[in-house]
Amino acid sequence: MAHDVRDAIMDFVNGWSEKTAIAVGRFIGWLGIGRSKFYNWHARYGKVNEHNGKIPRDFWLEDWEKQTIIAYYLEHPDEGYRRLTFMMLDADVVAVGPTSVWRVLRDAGLLNPWNGKESRKGTGFIQPLSPHEHWHVDVSYINICGTFYYLCSVLDGCSRFIVHWDIREAMTEADIEIILERAKEAFPQARPRIISDNGPQFIAKDFKEYIRISGMTHVRTSPYYPQSNGKIERWHKSLKTECIRPQTPLSLDDARRVVGRYVARYNEVRLHSAIGFVTPKDKLEGRDQAIFAERDRKLEAARAERKERRQAARKEASAPYAQTACVLQAAMAN
Repeated sequence: MAHDVRDAIMDFVNGWSEKTAIAVGRFIGWLGIGRSKFYNWHARYGKVNEHNGKIPRDFWLEDWEKQTIIAYYLEHPDEGYRRLTFMMLDADVVAVGPTSVWRVLRDAGLLNPWNGKESRKGTGFIQPLSPHEHWHVDVSYINICGTFYYLCSVLDGCSRFIVHWDIREAMTEADIEIILERAKEAFPQARPRIISDNGPQFIAKDFKEYIRISGMTHVRTSPYYPQSNGKIERWHKSLKTECIRPQTPLSLDDARRVVGRYVARYNEVRLHSAIGFVTPKDKLEGRDQAIFAERDRKLEAARAERKERRQAARKEASAPYAQTACVLQAAMAN
């Protein structure tokens, strides 16, 4: 609203309030004007509107930061904005929060639309608080040049670390025992609870005896409900979509080589969203809290630097006006 219209409304209300002895509050109520807005107009009476919406705030991202975020996203288009945030933070590319990255990518039209459906998943069982409490085991099929092979993986429930895996032409109960033994060789002190589905290998009498002798315990998930073993189901989905299908191994040996390389990246490089966007190896070895603290330090330092640059820019921009004011004051004094 123009300032002259605003002042005319105030003159009208105040004038008729004096003539009729009706309170100003009743007049502005009849006109549909909020009380706080009216008295805000009263404080600015006679002044031209001075909008400050486009004045950069200290916490706003700078243009170079926005361009850096967009360029980094274009280099890693398959990563979500949250994982991208912590990848940039760990690599000292730019220090911003996930919400800021989301806004930049949204404004640039680079975000994929979200379906917005409400999750129907249950809360699940009590999650492990330390590594090697739960080991999830599952068998999945992988297609290699038209031939299906068996992939068995052992995943740590706390850190999401892939403890061991193998691809075989057959996957019997004895094969499962061998894979678990090799997993135990990597971590001899571990006595985890084995979580599996109700596959024939896991309900066999020999497997129950093996679990008893090895000092572990075994829990089977609900039948026909793969979500109850969702951690390792999600791992197998990631493996197939990010490794097997894009790279198309041509033989069993080639598949083992490709999967081995992907597992190393998954364990040691790829940031995992379910554990705070650290790598499974960092979580397994207890470095996650130090990483979180370092990220917080970087974000706080970036905010402080951004604020200092904004304040310096405003001071530099206002210097000519301050100098002019000093000259005018000196002239008036003389």
